[in-house]
Amino acid sequence: MSTNYDVLIIGAGPAGLTAGLYASRARVRTCCLERLPSPGGQAALTGIVENYPGIDEPVAGLELCRRMERQARSFGLEIISEEARNVTISDDEIVVHDAGGSIRSSALIVASGTRSALLGIPGEMDFLGKGVSYCATCDGPLFRDQEVAVVGGGDSALDEALFLTKFCKKVHLIHRRAEFRAVKVLVERVTSNERIELIKHSEVKKIIGTASVEAIEVKDAESDEVRQIAVSGVFLYVGLSPNTEFLRGIVETDDDGYIETDEDMGTSVRGIFAAGDARHKSLRQIATAVGDGALAAMSAARYLEKR
Repeated sequence: MSTNYDVLIIGAGPAGLTAGLYASRARVRTCCLERLPSPGGQAALTGIVENYPGIDEPVAGLELCRRMERQARSFGLEIISEEARNVTISDDEIVVHDAGGSIRSSALIVASGTRSALLGIPGEMDFLGKGVSYCATCDGPLFRDQEVAVVGGGDSALDEALFLTKFCKKVHLIHRRAEFRAVKVLVERVTSNERIELIKHSEVKKIIGTASVEAIEVKDAESDEVRQIAVSGVFLYVGLSPNTEFLRGIVETDDDGYIETDEDMGTSVRGIFAAGDARHKSLRQIATAVGDGALAAMSAARYLEKR
């Protein structure tokens, strides 16, 4: 199957949905490819969003993304559940290949976002879905009245540790450094929460269990002491990796695979733009993704007008 659009967007997170909204309102025939069953990306996995401008009451990340989706669809955005496999450029046309065939467009906006990085320790893959998780919002309720561990020191780790206290009787928050990298308000909240035990300058070396997770092996970096902590679940937030493999060799990226762009979201290839977390940038938030998406859509529209 081959379909033609003016603008094709890869990824239906906040950046992709905003790009779709702006492009559709500009009356540009626009389609968005999303590999997950429902739009939203990483933002949809966030328990509570309380720093998005204009939303003066905390809102679930999934609900905020659903609102974005409804708004974009109302202006004509088409969303297809497919994963982009690779991209080719032919006769001044961009072709995105997926499992169902190919989609042709005159302009491409890459808003494919990121995925959770792996910790790379014994037991991580063995117990994936059996106690090991990268999404507290998705799996937290499964561990009601149990003890779990959260590994990481950034905003996501602390935010999800707080979310887990709604269900779990105790949350062990493990960070390899002495200080957290998260914003101060989150640090204050986890420090004052009685259900969270802070385990600093420590690393998880192994995840232990039989049919499911039963414990973790933790090493103290200062004393070299190794001990086991009994937990039923381990939630890992140790970084992100960009979903840009399908573009390898097509556009310029940094050493980690994040797409390099100019101030108008243009990439090294004419007609290809990038927005959101997949782009090389210093701050990855819903608010910055939305701004990227709006600018990428308008840049794509101007590109089409010049053509």
